[in-house]
Amino acid sequence: MKLDIKICGLSTADAVDRAVERGATHIGFIFFEKSPRNIAPEIAGELADRVRGRVKIVAVTVDANDEDLDDIVSLLRPDILQLHGHETAERILHIKALYGLPVMKVFSVREAADLDRVDPLIGVADRFLFDAKAPKGSELPGGNGVSFDWNLMASLDEGVNYMLSGGLNKDNVADAIASTRATGIDVSSGVESAPGVKDLGMIDAFFDAVADAKVSKR
Repeated sequence: MKLDIKICGLSTADAVDRAVERGATHIGFIFFEKSPRNIAPEIAGELADRVRGRVKIVAVTVDANDEDLDDIVSLLRPDILQLHGHETAERILHIKALYGLPVMKVFSVREAADLDRVDPLIGVADRFLFDAKAPKGSELPGGNGVSFDWNLMASLDEGVNYMLSGGLNKDNVADAIASTRATGIDVSSGVESAPGVKDLGMIDAFFDAVADAKVSKR
């Protein structure tokens, strides 16, 4: 199975172009004011237009209301909505019905019990993304550059389709791929020289490491 690779928190044309050139299957734009990767929907839409049709465009939100989602969907025209807040099954079904778009629901993980929250949303969300719980004091639900114990994923039902996130970088992505059943990986801070600043060399190094990992896994 082909591994999906999502580069998230993009904000410049150079980074978008490099991510897609190197083989990203998904690119993510973050709409959360507290994040250093926050971007205006109209700018994200212009960046997405550069590569539209070549990759899946993902809108990342945190407990966004319908008014905000209206703006994001109309200006970005995403392929997927990624929900990184406390959205319930009812809220997810409402969003899917409203926009006719698939939803990827994010869960923050620190211990095995955190995965118990997935069961009620199987069949509701179209895909899941598992990220590390934010460190104490952080206001960001993701993009903190920390990882969690990937061995916990072994307890998850084999039928669950998920991407893996949380502290991934060129040095540990091979272990992440080898130790989980993730069908996709998601990186943001792991290809940044500073919070919110994507580094083209680090993007290259990350894709090189993924390529090496996939070869060794064969």
